[in-house]
Amino acid sequence: MLGALAWSGHRALDLPAQDVEIHQVVEIPPETSFKAVAGLLREKGLITSPFWFRMLGKVQDVERKIQPGEYDLHTHMRASEILDVLVKGKVIQYSVVVPEGLTAHQIGMVLHAAGLADATAISRLAMDPGFAKSCGIDAPTLEGYLFPDTYNIPKRTKPEDILKTMVGRFRQVVTPELQARAGEVKMTEREIITLASIIEKETGQGDERPLVAAVFHNRLKKHLPLQSDPTVIYDLTDFDGNLTRAHLTNPTPSNTYAHRGLPPGPIANPGLKSILAALNPAPVQYLYFVSKNDGTHQFSSTLEEHNRAVVRYQKRGSRHNGSR
Repeated sequence: MLGALAWSGHRALDLPAQDVEIHQVVEIPPETSFKAVAGLLREKGLITSPFWFRMLGKVQDVERKIQPGEYDLHTHMRASEILDVLVKGKVIQYSVVVPEGLTAHQIGMVLHAAGLADATAISRLAMDPGFAKSCGIDAPTLEGYLFPDTYNIPKRTKPEDILKTMVGRFRQVVTPELQARAGEVKMTEREIITLASIIEKETGQGDERPLVAAVFHNRLKKHLPLQSDPTVIYDLTDFDGNLTRAHLTNPTPSNTYAHRGLPPGPIANPGLKSILAALNPAPVQYLYFVSKNDGTHQFSSTLEEHNRAVVRYQKRGSRHNGSR
């Protein structure tokens, strides 16, 4: 009798459920009892005996230490290996890419599309002054401080934890040295991030970022309006891709045609290259640039040069197509 019991325990705990490796995704909801966990594992064919699995949990005193979440387990794991994974919370991580230049609302949609968060919840929290303060951000919202990167996120992660991770990444990237550099160019961190967000939206060309930064730095020094189309678009809730003169003259908060200086805050979440460009503008006297319609821009120091460039690259001479 004792021999049979010992063999049963050995078979259940020391040997895998099967000799072949068959993966099973197991989701353990919060507050699931250890008994229910054992039953679920048996149902998936991952253990041979819920009784011995529960005994193992009792002996190791981990019955209340199982972490909820989604796990990738397989049938060639021993019961002790499975228990170790569940106690340590080695849940499945889903990789999601957050590109440079997205708004907080757009980031919410990316996370929603990946099945990792509700877009509305992300947008609401990102725009909540109290939540921004709880993240250590001295600003009314998290716009600009959600660093673009590739993130590995488990399912069921709370929206606030996702956003705090992104802000934490921002703080890792924007080092004290970069903050000190902001002081050297006589700008606050928020002003630098705001300028970087405009640069991010104006060009995708790495070598152009310092030139675009120089244009805006020079215009700020001369008290000229920045006249950046993306700042106008940021305030439009129903933008259809057609920027009109009525849009440019509408004095919305971020409209840099209607208001001099920087917008009240970032208009997107910039990457490191745009932040570095905002901190280190090229040593040029450019005040204008216009799209060449090939992803690059023509830069000019005088209005006369700029007008010629507009005629050359924008046949209608439209100032609403990337020209200042």
